[in-house]
Amino acid sequence: MTKTPNITIREAVPQDVALILGFIRKKAAFDGVPHWVEATEEKLQSELFSQHPKAFVLFAEVSGQVVGFAIYFLTFSSFMARPGIWLDDLFVDESARGQGAGKALLAHLAGLADERGYGRVEWVTAAGNANGLAFYQRNGARVQDGVRVLRLDRPAISHLAQNGVA
Repeated sequence: MTKTPNITIREAVPQDVALILGFIRKKAAFDGVPHWVEATEEKLQSELFSQHPKAFVLFAEVSGQVVGFAIYFLTFSSFMARPGIWLDDLFVDESARGQGAGKALLAHLAGLADERGYGRVEWVTAAGNANGLAFYQRNGARVQDGVRVLRLDRPAISHLAQNGVA
């Protein structure tokens, strides 16, 4: 648990599943894609709190009230031969923005990476999220030139798996 003035960062526990799903929905709405959310409490319970969790969740609390969250998972860089952290989502309630909760979450992740010897913390942000981009850059992040994010969604995964090379 990390503490900064009035902000506490804590790891999620299984009893937080409804809260996690609520923040996922808030983040999706903020991004303009609420219809993308397929997560359910049951899926989150099994994926986040099994013997081998696929991802981890942190909460930022102010005076005992959860105001933000971060979901992350581990990656591996073949070039560095080191693990890293992929920050999948970071979201702070609008009413709590500018009070340090986002920075505390990001700093906590950096602390985990530093103490474990990880090579990097990475994430993407929406191209139109100017405030988010400015926040990340103020905290030391650099935009990676020459890199594009690619994705196979569920239909593309199934198509490629069933049909092989296009």
